[in-house]
Amino acid sequence: MNKSPKLIKGGKFENRKGIIKYVNGFSLFGFKRFYQIDLPRKNIIRAFHGHMKESKAVFVISGSIILCAVYLSDKINPSKKIKPKRIVLSSKSPSVYFIPPKFANGIKSLEKNTQVIFFSDKTVKQSEKDDYRFPEDYWGEEVWKSEK
Repeated sequence: MNKSPKLIKGGKFENRKGIIKYVNGFSLFGFKRFYQIDLPRKNIIRAFHGHMKESKAVFVISGSIILCAVYLSDKINPSKKIKPKRIVLSSKSPSVYFIPPKFANGIKSLEKNTQVIFFSDKTVKQSEKDDYRFPEDYWGEEVWKSEK
């Protein structure tokens, strides 16, 4: 299993019948569930949520987000000196971002009506026993600044 976050790029095909978006390099093998988060307004931050055993994968259905993933040096008091990996994901450029265990993640909507799917390799019951939460500014407010 991959030990660091990884972007898996996809693509899209468009013709008169519509658009097909895909990420053929992403395997659903090992994932047990998924959930969708709807962010109706721009600049909504949901962060930080981490797991020591659970892996996640993130796909933006519509709109765009800033996604931050940061290594958890400790599950209760992780180092604030570790800089989060930061990436912009957009439905216009289909891709999946894989987040391995021992990372916390958070998202910020960059557009109205953004929709995001999270895939998880653990059941809800397993996840509840492996749940660590931190304030959105734990690793600084600058991680959420949008580029101009």
